[in-house]
Amino acid sequence: MRLWFHGAAGEVTGSCHRIAANGRQVLLDCGLVQGRRKDELRNRAPFPFDPARLDAVVLSHAHLDHSGRLPLLVAAGFRGPVYCHPATRDLLEIMLRDAAYLAVKDAEWENRKRDRKGLQPVEPLYTLDDALQVLSQIRPLDYGERCDVAAGISVRLQDAGHILGSAVVEVWLAERGVRRKLAFSGDLGQPSTPILRDPALVREADLVLLESTYGDRLHRAWSETRAELGAVFAAARAGGGNILVPAFAVDRTQELLYLFARHFDEWGLDAFEIFLDSPMAIAATEVYLRHSELFDREARTAFAAHQEASLLPNLHFSRTSQDSMALNRIRRGAIIVAASGMCTGGRIVHHLKHNAWRRETHIIIVGFQARGTTGRMLVDGAGHIRLWGETIRVAAQVHTVGGLSAHADQEALGNWYGAVAGRPPVALVHGEAEARLALAARLRARFGVEAWLPEPAAEVDLATLAPPPAQQRRRGEVRSGDRSGARA
Repeated sequence: MRLWFHGAAGEVTGSCHRIAANGRQVLLDCGLVQGRRKDELRNRAPFPFDPARLDAVVLSHAHLDHSGRLPLLVAAGFRGPVYCHPATRDLLEIMLRDAAYLAVKDAEWENRKRDRKGLQPVEPLYTLDDALQVLSQIRPLDYGERCDVAAGISVRLQDAGHILGSAVVEVWLAERGVRRKLAFSGDLGQPSTPILRDPALVREADLVLLESTYGDRLHRAWSETRAELGAVFAAARAGGGNILVPAFAVDRTQELLYLFARHFDEWGLDAFEIFLDSPMAIAATEVYLRHSELFDREARTAFAAHQEASLLPNLHFSRTSQDSMALNRIRRGAIIVAASGMCTGGRIVHHLKHNAWRRETHIIIVGFQARGTTGRMLVDGAGHIRLWGETIRVAAQVHTVGGLSAHADQEALGNWYGAVAGRPPVALVHGEAEARLALAARLRARFGVEAWLPEPAAEVDLATLAPPPAQQRRRGEVRSGDRSGARA
């Protein structure tokens, strides 16, 4: 009965954790590594286990840093079921199709350069056929439904409040008379955020795998965020510029549209034309409207009064590339919401090229920006950014609006862990080093628990629930010659 941390151990992306019991193996998430190009090259590395021997995958939600390597898993021989919430299944179809399309286009672009240099071509990371095979293996699982996914391993999904269909995964294990329960947080939403319900609490577990993306900070109160956004819109009206909003196509975009509708008059949004410039975000918005039963009460009431096209009177959908290119001729009065959320690709990059050098432009950052991404450079105050080999001066005003985060902050993460009886061991995943250390210190101060900080490939014996070997060495609990906890 063992657990391995294959991804998102000391970093935010690449979520991937493997459980073994009774000779069976189940994977929790299979996400892409995102960020710098050298980091993303790790996605091409072979899996540190045999995918063909996996019995099942349980997916916490559809974001690509939790799901984006599934096509590679299938291509490497995995043929078992992928369990996830029905809304996750619907979003995954959009996201994996788009990821496969971009992978093929990226390979074509790279190969044109390689051909001129006389180099061998590269293959796409994966293809549409690989993505479609994943979709054929999905088995929907509703919240609250307990399911046996392999001999001695059963799971239950609970609402994580992060994006539509996101789940906390409870895992029950039994082997040779030993029973253990794991609680995997996936990505937890911030309580009281718009549209979705608050994260469900887990009351008992022997081990908690807890995300730590914002483990080192507290989000602003919504009242402050509302005032900040109102000030940005007022400044843009007065200055005559455009507003660019790099937004994740799933959840953040829908949340923004909802907030625009709720505060339309307060923020003076009738002075702008609002463009949703992302086919994926448009499709995701349609999925959200189909699953309105997952909304909180206020959002259900608000969305019931609107169809997609009437959500805002001045909202336009830029479905085609021609629609998107036309926006680059607009010099003032446009709010452009476009992907990707970290400015690593997609249509937002074109809009940055045409607007970031203009002083009257406002750029609103509304989500987490991983290290090495263009979005992180903007947040950190870079004077120049590189787009397609060209250096672009950043004269635009950049606003980081933390109150819109889809991730729980340090206080909310602590409260969620605190609801688990008995203060069980907790392993902090899905967070950069500073965030994990800060959250570990906070959990120690509040609950007297010494959080585990697993390194990549760390292995845990779930029968003994001893900390990962590296953690033990830091505490001086394992002699340098003891190899009993060798990594996978």
